[in-house]
Amino acid sequence: MSSVLQPATSGQDRQAPSTAGKYRPISSHLAITPPVSVVIPAMNEAENLPYVFKTLPDWIHEVVLVDGNSTDDTIAVARELWPGVKVVGQQGRGKGDALITGFEACSGDIIVMVDADGSADGNEIVSYVSALVSGADFAKGSRFANGGGTDDMTFIRWLGNRVLCAIVNRKFGARYTDLCYGYNAFWRHCLDKIELDCTGFEVETLMNIRVVKAGLKVQEIPSHEYLRIHGVSNLRAVRDGLRVLRVILSERSNRRALRRDGRRSRMLHSVRGEVS
Repeated sequence: MSSVLQPATSGQDRQAPSTAGKYRPISSHLAITPPVSVVIPAMNEAENLPYVFKTLPDWIHEVVLVDGNSTDDTIAVARELWPGVKVVGQQGRGKGDALITGFEACSGDIIVMVDADGSADGNEIVSYVSALVSGADFAKGSRFANGGGTDDMTFIRWLGNRVLCAIVNRKFGARYTDLCYGYNAFWRHCLDKIELDCTGFEVETLMNIRVVKAGLKVQEIPSHEYLRIHGVSNLRAVRDGLRVLRVILSERSNRRALRRDGRRSRMLHSVRGEVS
């Protein structure tokens, strides 16, 4: 894993050009980290960005803002708050499309997903990164793990999340306490194993399912979700809940198809072996 630092050999310059600047010291919580990219999908979030950027740690490698064709000052505000921000225009639509666009633009070894509405606390990023450099492949935020919480949860959303989470745990062998939450972090190499291909809010569920199917090591991170500060969320509990359910059923169908293909393949090999 890329988080492992190799000790310098005798006579080797500890600040050699190949490694100097690649790893950054952080704080008393975490001594050192590889480059961390923070992806923020945003559309008309100019009023919320000051609250988002205020909590981002100064040791992160880069901020990638994916702009969904904003009609306000989202881009200008982002550049004023974080002069080195990498702004990427979104060509498609939906949160999933925005995240995929942002992931492609990242250069860091670790990628962190942060919402632009002010609901996520950037100070928690150190906990996610700590989990990753300690051995996890995917650090998954949870509002319902011990130490987590939420200020923005209706009964319908809570019930839907609980039911859908139970289905995923049963069908895919996961042990999640929260399913529909977008504050996550992961090693860049995970993208090669989960192959994201959806455009809406259900992208978070798809990621949670596919990391389990890929056999990646997942660690939940207690996280507190705050209320959106300005504006109105595009999330619709029933509509998006049904989309999440379709993703779960589709992934379950794919899993069964892979099992059938595997059995057929083994049978063919067996028959060919007997014939030969």
